[in-house]
Amino acid sequence: MSHRFDGVQALTAVTLHIAPGERRAIIGPNGAGKSTLFNLIAGAMPVQTGRVWLHGRDITHLPVPARANLGVGRTFQRNNLFAGLTALENARLAVQHRERINRHWFKHMGGFTAVHTAATAVLQQVGLAEQAHIKAGDLAYGQQRALEMALALALNPRLLLLDEPTAGMSPAETADTINLIQSLPRDLTLLIVEHDMDVIFTLADQITVLHYGQVIHTGPPAKVQADEQVQAIYLG
Repeated sequence: MSHRFDGVQALTAVTLHIAPGERRAIIGPNGAGKSTLFNLIAGAMPVQTGRVWLHGRDITHLPVPARANLGVGRTFQRNNLFAGLTALENARLAVQHRERINRHWFKHMGGFTAVHTAATAVLQQVGLAEQAHIKAGDLAYGQQRALEMALALALNPRLLLLDEPTAGMSPAETADTINLIQSLPRDLTLLIVEHDMDVIFTLADQITVLHYGQVIHTGPPAKVQADEQVQAIYLG
């Protein structure tokens, strides 16, 4: 894919082939095009040149909700939560979106019970079962990020985009987040943007390095770490 902003070339002929179940990291200096690439894959920006495919299906021109329904999930650099609702209520809304349950369905207790059960399960998955009835705005920062991941997981994604999942975290929170990501099912494909290289080298199967909107290297962590061009440009 290629993309321009007001005459500035943000991406130039970037091609990614990510295998099902792969954990791919995207790294590069500020301005390398990482966020632009994420937004194009997620559908937050219109694609100017190129195509986006998901499991053999062309999703290039599908809006964000349609991509989510097909299995594209995303977390953001900043929490995207309803601060005044509890963790469980946030999770229920995500499950409700997945199942397309409207208010009419809630007149039937079975529909409500199914949503509640699924929401409780996803909170358990990210380690927030005990915080289910705490308002999202009152959770610790690391717990808020875990809740945001729970909302993404509630949509049953096949591809999960993690945008700086440990940004702003303490070392303890970072360790908890690494453990959480490592615990995710191996058939879930992950695409990760993260500035903490220790996190990247721990989580990624493959790393793609962007520089001025172009791919300069793709490979396993050890080879990326040893590449002289990558060292000079990014790793120092």
